Amino acid sequence: MFLIGISINHKTAPIEFREAVHLSETEITELTEELRKSYFKEGFILSTCNRTEIFGVPKDIVLSGYTDIIELLIRKKAAGGLTKENFRQYFSCGAVKHIFSVASGIDSLIIGDSQILGQVKTAFDHSHDMNFAGPVLKRLFDTTLKVGKRAIKETSIGEGAVTVSYAAVQVVEKIFANLEKRSALIIGAGETGELAATNLFSKGVYKIDVANRTLSRAEELAKKIHGGIVPFEFLNEHVHQYDIIISATSSEELILTQKDVANMMKRRKGAPVVIMDIAIPRDIDPQVAKIDNVFYHDMDSLQVVVQQNLKKREKEIPIVEKMIMEEMTGFFGWYNTLEVVPTIRSLRDFFEDIRSDELNKIKNKVTEDDFIKLEDMTRRMIGRLLHNPTINLREIAETGTNVQEISTRTMIIKELFGLDSVTGTARIDKSEK
Repeated sequence: MFLIGISINHKTAPIEFREAVHLSETEITELTEELRKSYFKEGFILSTCNRTEIFGVPKDIVLSGYTDIIELLIRKKAAGGLTKENFRQYFSCGAVKHIFSVASGIDSLIIGDSQILGQVKTAFDHSHDMNFAGPVLKRLFDTTLKVGKRAIKETSIGEGAVTVSYAAVQVVEKIFANLEKRSALIIGAGETGELAATNLFSKGVYKIDVANRTLSRAEELAKKIHGGIVPFEFLNEHVHQYDIIISATSSEELILTQKDVANMMKRRKGAPVVIMDIAIPRDIDPQVAKIDNVFYHDMDSLQVVVQQNLKKREKEIPIVEKMIMEEMTGFFGWYNTLEVVPTIRSLRDFFEDIRSDELNKIKNKVTEDDFIKLEDMTRRMIGRLLHNPTINLREIAETGTNVQEISTRTMIIKELFGLDSVTGTARIDKSEK
């Protein structure tokens, strides 16, 4: 299978290079047209914050296209300092394995990344919409999505929080069994605070309010989660109303002191509260952990949760890799039959034409009954002669991924019997010997 590809990702290049070659949807459309014109019969482009991948079936079986495509991408993005050493190149089985690894999340910066499968599907859909997906890519798309879905359903590769924001929510879930009756306050409307807020919202917390020094930022985040606003300057007057407090500001000073939290707990009459300080430096005095019914966590304790979950995900990688090999075998079994089946058919046609030709030569020289017997005998003879070659070729095609072996065997058969490599028809010498 002549599928080739290039990839620049978190393993091959620093973030500034990955950002430099990131392609917008418009740029993907433009580059697809260039690839279609000069390089590929069919293919696709995947570009995310951590990787840009270009894969395709070449118009000609020539591998020099690797360098040409890399240079085209560098030139198109004017990425200074970027060289071909920042790209990995893939061919045939290696290309398919890489695509499957990406879709299953084991090649992601964060193992088990839940977003990558959707991004791969979007890339495939874009290729299909541009009529850049032929029969090979369509089958590859289907199998790739199957791999990604199997990894999610059949393993724990995507389970457990692997970001501090989500780890905070995971810990909250362990403390409060029913979040639908709980209220939460997010202090800080930056990226970290927004992630925590959206994660809480997805878990069904019935009330989420936001406090931020810049009111417009607080209003923007509150709108996303259908929450309210707490004026930052009056924070201490409101904190007692919340069961969950997550703080993620960039303040150089404490937002809540031990005294503030002690007063808050008096107003709560001892009702439990979860406080998550995911700011650096810390927003909340760590001494609050000593106060009764205050469940306090900071970045250090949450990082422990993250690392534990990452180790659990890493243990799932061999299972996913085994799954990938199973699907590769199935995919290449299908692909190999594309070459094997026409060869078997043309080989059988070749022998059938010879049989018919020879029978026609004696048709008028024997009785009708003898001719019927000869016809039946020669049919069975041809069947027995071709039985083993047919079975062996099919078995190799359906159970293996050795494309080179399939190509070699079919090529030998075509050469030995003079089968036309383009039309699949046989060239038969009908002259008398």
